[in-house]
Amino acid sequence: MLPPCRRTVGTTSSCYNIGSYPVTWSNPLTNRTLARTRSDLSDFLIRHRRRLTPADVGLASTGRRRTPGLRREEVAALAGVGLTWYTWFEQGRDIQVSEDFLLNVSKALRLDDAECCHLFLLAHRRPPPLEDYQWLSVSPLIQQMLDDLAARPACVVNLRWDVIAWNAAIDRLLGLSGREQADRNIMRMLFADPDLRRRLPAWHRDAPRLLAQFRYDVAAAPESPVLASLIGELKSLSADFRRWFEQPTMDSYSRGISAVIDPHGRHRTFRHEVLTVDEHRHLRMVVYFEDPSPAEKRDP
Repeated sequence: MLPPCRRTVGTTSSCYNIGSYPVTWSNPLTNRTLARTRSDLSDFLIRHRRRLTPADVGLASTGRRRTPGLRREEVAALAGVGLTWYTWFEQGRDIQVSEDFLLNVSKALRLDDAECCHLFLLAHRRPPPLEDYQWLSVSPLIQQMLDDLAARPACVVNLRWDVIAWNAAIDRLLGLSGREQADRNIMRMLFADPDLRRRLPAWHRDAPRLLAQFRYDVAAAPESPVLASLIGELKSLSADFRRWFEQPTMDSYSRGISAVIDPHGRHRTFRHEVLTVDEHRHLRMVVYFEDPSPAEKRDP
């Protein structure tokens, strides 16, 4: 009898002898890979170069062109990179390029956030650094959606938990428009704003749960200097933040505050739902749903 075939460590396929024939079995669910070929990278760059015209990027037209779009030398000039190096890169040659090179090419080709992320995945097998491609803005339609939720406090936060868009209902609760941009951060508001803390009757329950979720989000960008700076600042400002961040004990997580004393002195309790706005920029919309008061709950 033939011995069983040797199994290869670290692969998703296994090889066995059935009768006298070696048979390789591969699990289609676990054998998927994100590996991109150099031709994928080349096709991506050529396609995006050809969709642009000189007028799109502020260049004068030089007459009729044999092929549509920008020339390689124009993209290289716009990106501030060498023509030979860009040509080799577009041809899919096995060369190493820096993050700055990829970001400059992304800007030259007018790539949006999703396309920039895809270019990094094709070239580096990882997305660009968070702070380099994250724009602190939302589309007009997302802002309109927020504004249309007139009866429900709602806001959009990024991976760092900065509030980058909001509606009037949550502004009345948290006073977002009256804060400096750097202070419109949920973690900073929770742990470094004593006035808001006094208006959060469930702070001792909400704060560690929100921080537990924040720690989970930080894992998505563990080397981000922007996140590291915020964490270091909050550790110096709040002993509670420092203790809970370094020694997490919470098993429950939350993205929303459960109770607020509004400016009129009313105790209001909320539940919330979270919607993904932009997965590439880690933008999420948190929508609050107010619980009815005890009197309203008794009404038929």
